Amino acid sequence: MPVIKDIDETQAPLLDHLIELRARLVRAFMALGVAFAVCLYFAKDILAFLVQPLLDAGQSKLIYTKLYGQFFVELKVALFAAFFIAFPVIANQLWQFIAPGLYAKEKKAFLPFLLATPILFTAGGALAYYVVMPTAFHWFLGFQGSPGGVKIEALPNSEDYLGLVMQFILAFGLSFLLPLLLLLLNTAGIVSRAQLIGARRYVIVLVFVIAAIATPPDVISQLMLAIPLLLLFEGALLVMRFTEKRRLAEAASDNAEAEEPQSAS
Repeated sequence: MPVIKDIDETQAPLLDHLIELRARLVRAFMALGVAFAVCLYFAKDILAFLVQPLLDAGQSKLIYTKLYGQFFVELKVALFAAFFIAFPVIANQLWQFIAPGLYAKEKKAFLPFLLATPILFTAGGALAYYVVMPTAFHWFLGFQGSPGGVKIEALPNSEDYLGLVMQFILAFGLSFLLPLLLLLLNTAGIVSRAQLIGARRYVIVLVFVIAAIATPPDVISQLMLAIPLLLLFEGALLVMRFTEKRRLAEAASDNAEAEEPQSAS
């Protein structure tokens, strides 16, 4: 009876792998370059979208203190947006490079994580943009006033504002990938659901530490990051419960199928 191999038959030498890697990187950078050129053309429109939370908080003015400052702001905005647009192409090139070296079961297990990454990152960024930033900016702007007759007015710098926006979006987007990382480790057999349940109190502390580091030093932003992360952690435990049961059922089924030929002989 022939043995069916579920791994690709390619045994390419190291040089062929390096040539393929170079080709994949070139395509990824070309996609990023094209997206950057398009986003640079629409940089002012993208910036108008990014400053909307500040407008919602009641601030309608940004300044720049260097003559070339706003030019670099638009470059950063274009590069920031281009990465999001080019990410599907970059992820596809990554998948095309590593997929031939994976077994069928490994492909089946890894592909959902690759597809879920942009969804969770976008969800985290959307939470930061639509909920957290307007709330935090409104709180920051609340320190304006005239204590003792001295007028205190917020005049945010466009470069600083863009850095703060990128910090919010990246912090929430990347943090929302932590449960996905736990599921991947669980699928690989590195950690189990029982181990994570036992370490729940340490996870809670770690979540609040991450929230304190990743967000500006205000309690509101930290809580708005920590609470969704804790909910996602509990959701990951729930998913692990079903996946571990399914793996046990598949293992029992495979053992039963392996024992049938022996009993028949």
